[in-house]
Amino acid sequence: MLKGQVAIVAIVMVQFLCAIFFVSRILASILGISPLSWQLYELVELGAALGLLLGVGFGWFTLRRTMERNAVVEDQLRLASGAFMDVLEERFSTWELTPAERDVALFALKGMSTQEIAGLREVSEGTIKAQTNAIYRKAGVSGRTQLMSLFIDDLMAKA
Repeated sequence: MLKGQVAIVAIVMVQFLCAIFFVSRILASILGISPLSWQLYELVELGAALGLLLGVGFGWFTLRRTMERNAVVEDQLRLASGAFMDVLEERFSTWELTPAERDVALFALKGMSTQEIAGLREVSEGTIKAQTNAIYRKAGVSGRTQLMSLFIDDLMAKA
């Protein structure tokens, strides 16, 4: 377990014990049981309240840090998405794909079937098959998997 996770577990345990103390205090009051002197109860109660406050402060700190980390990851994802589109455009230009072939290649890379692409482009499946074959020939690959691996390799090389 990481150091931060150990701290979180410790704070949660302290808060759990504090909650148990306060609940037991209420139950003892209802049942009329008083096994500890009032001075000792006051000290334990003070410690429990401090433990709860510590948990609130640590929870706030952890939430802020998590939100900041989330913002950084979202920025990185946005940059990666933009980088992927740049790589696509660069490769499509290098291969001299026609506008129709660019659309078909993009749909294919998104995982759409030939039938789905034909429906979106309002052309026959035969046309889409001919365009995908032209794309594969221009790219120097034999299928979608190899086509996708070209882009993944480019992104990994730029990372």
